[in-house]
Amino acid sequence: MNKLIKVLLVVTIGVCSIFILIGIVSFSSISKTENQLPIEMIAFNSLSDEESDLIPASPKDSIVKNIPVNNEIKKSISKTYNKDKVYSVTFNHTETDTTGNLVIFVGLDKKTVVGSKYQPK
Repeated sequence: MNKLIKVLLVVTIGVCSIFILIGIVSFSSISKTENQLPIEMIAFNSLSDEESDLIPASPKDSIVKNIPVNNEIKKSISKTYNKDKVYSVTFNHTETDTTGNLVIFVGLDKKTVVGSKYQPK
């Protein structure tokens, strides 16, 4: 009887430990997801005051695309960026009399701004 109680106690502690571990892992992954800013906000936060003043409504009024890095894009991004794809964030309604919409390039890590350009008019 005494041995049975010890086994039940060990099993109960083991099961509780597993549930606690699952809870910690779940909470950790949820926190990481919630703390990740959307790509368009990463791009918006990198803008100068003059550039952010061009955005009439919201940074959400933008188009995010995962695009291949071609020779044209290489001219507008950091020389140290060595991936074959990049996110482009095109802010709508930011064109001026002389330039097209503002485009910010964000790395595949979804955190690092690697370049920018204005679209041709």
